[in-house]
Amino acid sequence: MSITVRQPGLQTTVQDLGRLTAQPLGVPVGGAMDEQAHRIANLLVGNAVDAAALECALGNVALQFDAVALVALAGRDITASLDGAPVPPWRAVRVRAGALLALHDGCRTTIAVSGGIDVPLVLHSRGTALRAGFGGFRGRALQKLDLLTTGQPSRRTQRIMAELDAQARTSASWSLSRSLRPRYGATPTVRFIAGPEHALLTDASRNALQTDSFRLAPESDRMGFRFRGPSLSLAVTRDMLSSGVTAGTIQLPPGGDPIILMADRQTTGGYPRLGEVIAVDLPLVAQLRPGESLRFASVSLHDAHALYRLRETDLATATRALRLRFDGGGDGAR
Repeated sequence: MSITVRQPGLQTTVQDLGRLTAQPLGVPVGGAMDEQAHRIANLLVGNAVDAAALECALGNVALQFDAVALVALAGRDITASLDGAPVPPWRAVRVRAGALLALHDGCRTTIAVSGGIDVPLVLHSRGTALRAGFGGFRGRALQKLDLLTTGQPSRRTQRIMAELDAQARTSASWSLSRSLRPRYGATPTVRFIAGPEHALLTDASRNALQTDSFRLAPESDRMGFRFRGPSLSLAVTRDMLSSGVTAGTIQLPPGGDPIILMADRQTTGGYPRLGEVIAVDLPLVAQLRPGESLRFASVSLHDAHALYRLRETDLATATRALRLRFDGGGDGAR
């Protein structure tokens, strides 16, 4: 099946869960900014959670399908239509041949398509590395009239579609539990684990980090989100060696405005590391619009691990429920 891009939006790229094995080579992980939305959208259409999907920044995307397919949209504040009729996010939607799917608005929306977006594997990932110009669709954001192809739909996809046909429905009557969805908002509280240089902050800066709000600056991208707020400073300055960083690392450049490293972050960095945003809260950061704010709250490593295990357990439970409903206990997503 093929999909024609009628409107590419501000920035639409092919993404999966990233190239985790390439970091020792200095290659950024990349992948979906909102991994939870990406995984859920794929599950809804019968794909493996790491299948390649589209990530759309701020809407204004239109896609035309040349064959029947299942799609699911996941993310924050989504409004979309299929041939002019509204379609719900966070559900499987049956798309007929020739139909036009339009994403009107959303922050960072995942569009999963049955079979996944079929682009070549580069370093074990189909994701787009924009700064390096490889992976995804020709190493770049999508453009008008690009033609995408999809992989073979799974048996689970076929059974979901058969159920929709039998019920004469366009969208599924079911979804995954709302508790699996990140609690998005324009002013979220984001939890973090204190980093190696957190103790070097001045008392005033340490207090501001946990009591004041920080606004997302326009000069932010998939590599890092810069925040404006009270200027933070260290009580002791010293030369630092570059060290490993990851998604969620909170860095403090000399200007005093903190940066949260995101999906396309570099593999090492030399700025002071104030903390690490916990994995379950990274989607809240990813779904902020420029001008919106967040607050930070410190948690222990033990609590961060517990929250992560709870999320993964809930997702595994939802995956088993889908398997029981559509596969009779077998692995129909293969």
